[in-house]
Amino acid sequence: QVQLVESGGGLVQAGSSLRLSCAVSGRTFSSQAMGWFRQAPGKEREFVAAITQNGGRTVYSDSVKGRFTITRDNSKNTVYLQMNSLKPEDTAVYYCAAKSGSYYLMRTYDYDAWGQGTQVTVSS
Repeated sequence: QVQLVESGGGLVQAGSSLRLSCAVSGRTFSSQAMGWFRQAPGKEREFVAAITQNGGRTVYSDSVKGRFTITRDNSKNTVYLQMNSLKPEDTAVYYCAAKSGSYYLMRTYDYDAWGQGTQVTVSS
């Protein structure tokens, strides 16, 4: 059974940095495209970033482009989200997700495995 476990969330001030990690087990990690999504209170879950199986292609939402970086380490079955210059509007629960294939990386419903989420709170 596939398991995704996020870590690294916390409470930080605006302008700070955080690095989220997501460890994957129960599935061949190198065969999975990985994505990060977030959900703020009262809002729908939204796409943040995604990376293809070998890390050769990354995609970002406009709201985080230039501030966040997604990477992966296939030897550790882990995907990361480096978040710099954090803003209060980045406050949300952040989820990692896995999917087969390398297309439609921004579509929430294409991902078939999800972590439990980690809270990121950015104070002004």
